[in-house]
Amino acid sequence: MAFNVHIAMTWILFLALFPITFFWLRRAWRIAINKDFSEVAIKHGESPPNPEKWAPYEAVINLVAGSITAATIAGVLAGELEYDTWMALAGSTIWCKFFLSFALSRQAHPMNLPGFMQRRISFRPQKPPQDGEEK
Repeated sequence: MAFNVHIAMTWILFLALFPITFFWLRRAWRIAINKDFSEVAIKHGESPPNPEKWAPYEAVINLVAGSITAATIAGVLAGELEYDTWMALAGSTIWCKFFLSFALSRQAHPMNLPGFMQRRISFRPQKPPQDGEEK
């Protein structure tokens, strides 16, 4: 077996699954069991105004993703998963977790738009400006 870039990338992905799994399962534990909401739906380093509302979703995302990667590691070590299968499981899980966490963080934080954009996008009826007021 010759050492090439393909083999190096495979080993890098497989070895990266260990810390990824650890951090995801630890985050799920902190949120669900310890009730530590400091890592829930982070956007620009800040938690949302009501992180306890979004905590169950974040905990489930992390628990499912961590469990899938742990099962993938166990399957590879046991020799039960073929190369294409475990690569697809690992890659899909990583990407789906990132996208779901990103979507949750954007959903949890209110949209902060400048005042003039807020009035244009708002679905609530706005009264027309009076004489001498800004539009």
